[in-house]
Amino acid sequence: MTEVASRTGDRLDPSEASSSMPQPRLTVCVDDFGLDAGIHRAALGLAALGRLGAVSCMVAAPAWREAAKATAELAPWRVGVGLHLDLTEYTVDPRCRGSLPEWLARSALGRIDTLRLRAEIEAQCDRFESAVGRAPAHVDGHQHVHQLPGVREVLISVLASRYRELPWVRSTRVPPAAGGKARVIQALGEHGLRQLCAATGIAQNRHLLGVYGFHGGADRYLALLTTWLRSAGDGDLLMCHPSVGGGAAAFTAARRCEFDVLAGSGFDALVRLCGVQLGAFAAVPQVAA
Repeated sequence: MTEVASRTGDRLDPSEASSSMPQPRLTVCVDDFGLDAGIHRAALGLAALGRLGAVSCMVAAPAWREAAKATAELAPWRVGVGLHLDLTEYTVDPRCRGSLPEWLARSALGRIDTLRLRAEIEAQCDRFESAVGRAPAHVDGHQHVHQLPGVREVLISVLASRYRELPWVRSTRVPPAAGGKARVIQALGEHGLRQLCAATGIAQNRHLLGVYGFHGGADRYLALLTTWLRSAGDGDLLMCHPSVGGGAAAFTAARRCEFDVLAGSGFDALVRLCGVQLGAFAAVPQVAA
């Protein structure tokens, strides 16, 4: 672990942690599970430390077969296992794959092939269920594609038709102090997705934390993490992208920094000082759309 990870507790005054207020429940979720072995090894390490509440799986990615086996090892720590819907990197049907700019254009112009998209979502759900042995606990999107107009309607329709107990679906709603990148992501479709989920009875996280530019090293990530934990509210979700390395995933250095900080000796002290309770997703009443 890096030295910076062991210094986590030095960043806060213990008097800032309130003992009289109920602790907000926060879910820490590792994205891109299945992309390479370094990612699922990182997730297993964080789970063993009690710092992980969920993983989101890329079921057509290169390391999915090995990662799928690893999901069984998450059970003792009650980590929720969900689907990370991927339309931009690894799809079951190559004809459904496109870059994020391509999907943004299709969405804006209303030119999404809904039949092909539905078949792709169904195929990814099939792969998940076949490998994990159960329905996904939640669904979100690689590069947040799940919330795009035209995609979200098909996704919610598939979930409603497949599952009696509906998975929760990631919201990209930002907290009040969020930065510009987080607000851009939210603007791509959060409000419309929230309305659909409310109408369908699908739970969502309250806010999304963890958005940044994947640069700045461990010190910057620690500073950002401290800000996110300080501002966390009940039902919020902290997405992260840690890896122990050795894979081909993008942002390798940033992923290693994330793991070092999240697995560092000072992380538990930081959580306590911020007055946050980590765990699996817990539904909370949503603010009206």
